[in-house]
Amino acid sequence: MKILISILIWIAGAVITAAAFLSSLIIKILPFPIADRAKLVHAQCFWWSDALISLNPFWKLTVKGLENIDHNQTYVIVANHQSLADIVIIYQIRMYFKWVAKKELLKLPFIGGLLWVNDHVLLSRGDYGSIKSVYRQAAGWLRSGVSMLFFPEGTRSHTDEMSEFQNGAFKLAIKEKRPILPVSISGTREAIPKSGWIFKTTVSGHLIIFPPIDTSVYKPADYAVLRDLVRDKLQNADLSEQ
Repeated sequence: MKILISILIWIAGAVITAAAFLSSLIIKILPFPIADRAKLVHAQCFWWSDALISLNPFWKLTVKGLENIDHNQTYVIVANHQSLADIVIIYQIRMYFKWVAKKELLKLPFIGGLLWVNDHVLLSRGDYGSIKSVYRQAAGWLRSGVSMLFFPEGTRSHTDEMSEFQNGAFKLAIKEKRPILPVSISGTREAIPKSGWIFKTTVSGHLIIFPPIDTSVYKPADYAVLRDLVRDKLQNADLSEQ
């Protein structure tokens, strides 16, 4: 039975992701003016996220803290990273944002298309020139009023202990005087099977949006203090509050 359910999940997931990409692409290229076109393209990922979470009987997700988001504010969003499923789950925050993604994700069918059509910022790992370009682009989006999402661990953590956070998001937040919005993701480590394709285990994921952190009180040299503050907040997220 799990084999049959897993086959259906993967097929339905592919169809839903293809539909989200096509609807996003059509909205992007329609040859007439559309109010807030980029936001409308981005919003296709909201129903995509809802559909993928709802159709998978092995996934249970609790979302807390949406009231901490001011949709008229521009944030540097910082989230920890446990699973490829986090890409789906993060859209439950219902915000318009760009995020920094590894360029190799473009190779994933339709998901890569969603990255491309939404003009997310792409990073080539190990390429110093690419890193500099990423932060120039990120600063440009922030200055234009678009929030930026970072997974500062750089890659998915493999244990309950978070990896060390990289500095860039925190330097950027201080430099551009934008508040940091911490987002905790937990319970998703086993959301996508690591050895094979069969879903076997029910996972209970939790997404918590914490109150924003004002960065105006930090000097550029204080980025490490800010980084460690955010990491500790996410690492010590009280699961009883979820």
